[in-house]
Amino acid sequence: MAGMKEEKMDEPMDLPIEDTSTTPVEKPARKPRAPKAPRKQAVPVPQVGEDEMPSKESMTNERAWYVVHCYSGYENKVRHNLEQRIDTMGMKDRIFDVIIPTQEEIEVKEGKRRTVERHVFPGYVLVNLILTDDSWFVVRNTPGVTGFVGMGNDPTPLRPEEVTQILKRMEAEAPTVKVSYKAGERVRIIDGPFNDFRGSVSEIDMERSKVRIMVNFFGRETPVELDFLQVEKA
Repeated sequence: MAGMKEEKMDEPMDLPIEDTSTTPVEKPARKPRAPKAPRKQAVPVPQVGEDEMPSKESMTNERAWYVVHCYSGYENKVRHNLEQRIDTMGMKDRIFDVIIPTQEEIEVKEGKRRTVERHVFPGYVLVNLILTDDSWFVVRNTPGVTGFVGMGNDPTPLRPEEVTQILKRMEAEAPTVKVSYKAGERVRIIDGPFNDFRGSVSEIDMERSKVRIMVNFFGRETPVELDFLQVEKA
């Protein structure tokens, strides 16, 4: 319009543009996680023969009999090895005796009798000692020994009545008879008036070492009582 000054439009201002290519974008902080509970580790159960020293509570200044486990059939070898170690390592004042419980038996085979020595506890040896770190180490590391018998790593001594029973069994004068037959089986009589008769076993008396045989005598079954040594398996 006439009389009015023409106003110029303001030119747009050049604003600085922020370069987002180099400016790091801050991420919102994460909430801290609760710490995980530690996993429970399985506690190993000690076995007979582990290479663990016995606890101090099991140590004693008194001599006692302990049972040592070994490989079956190696009892004599283990006793020999242990006796050598006792001598060479100067342990006679702590390890006193090593025995293998045995018992004599009479067995009848093919009409012949022979006396044999049988191990009462196959795979075990008895050691009389004072239990200390040194005596335990000597016995435990003897070739053929797999460990002491006891609870965990604490060897358990035999009770006096157990030792007495074992020793009496070993000192028995009359050898026991090994019976190779059982009730109901056919056997042959090898001694006495019924020699070479055959029959079936009806009863076995271990305390008296007697066996009752049913023999066919004149067409009828007749019971005959004989000693163990008078009969063998047919």
